[in-house]
Amino acid sequence: MVFNLKKILRALLLSTSEPLSIRDIQAVITRYHQQATDEPEEASAPAPGSRPPYEPEQSELNDIMDQAPALLTATQIRDAMDAISTELIEKREVYRVIQGPAGYRITTAPDYSDWVRLLRNEARPMRLSQAAMETLAIVAYRQPVTRAELEAIRGVSADGAINRLLEHELVVIIGRAELPGRPIQYGTTDKFLEFIGIQSIEELPASDVLSPSQISEWIRQATQGDQDVSEEEVGLPTEENSQPELPTEDPEFDAEPAAQDEPEPAEEEDEDDETPPLA
Repeated sequence: MVFNLKKILRALLLSTSEPLSIRDIQAVITRYHQQATDEPEEASAPAPGSRPPYEPEQSELNDIMDQAPALLTATQIRDAMDAISTELIEKREVYRVIQGPAGYRITTAPDYSDWVRLLRNEARPMRLSQAAMETLAIVAYRQPVTRAELEAIRGVSADGAINRLLEHELVVIIGRAELPGRPIQYGTTDKFLEFIGIQSIEELPASDVLSPSQISEWIRQATQGDQDVSEEEVGLPTEENSQPELPTEDPEFDAEPAAQDEPEPAEEEDEDDETPPLA
């Protein structure tokens, strides 16, 4: 038997429904060496007419021991898992290897998910509304965040979106803020990480619109009173000439006042203080 790390990892992935962490894999290798070096127990005599159990020769055991490393590094395991994942995708296999916060799992390819769902008589996968997705994004980037902060950012009530996210276990109550009334604070869950395919919050892509510092500044100004917060201050794109320009070159605007209000030389000083009406 030749030690093949990728085949061993495939066997381990198929043998469990729980996530398989790097530590779990390393523990298997350690136990393998411990059992191989232990003294074999005295075997009982086989029953009459039965075949004796297969016992590998010592040379075969030594070969396996020599090939199997005493300790696998995390890098070796990750590289092997990445290679397995790539092979499954390139060969269009029905399985996929995904990595979540708790470890690696083997799952059905998305193309065959409907067939598996019908076999298990399961409901269709959840679909979040636009409001729920926006709320989830704010919680992910701003957590811990209160309901009032969510509503200050979105400008609308967050009750429905928060309740739906709690129902799907994408967000969870993680504490209370040190503010008057001790409002509840929300944060994301491990299920959220699996939902978007990352291992930790630090892997979230940078956002010029929802970066924590910009959201914090937005909330700070929004809670100080009836102060308007510009789009530029929260990182949204702005136009250079956001204020409308006065129609100073409109022929109808300039021609009529010039004909009606032609100043006389004696009264020029008094009429300079008059401002023509704006169109």
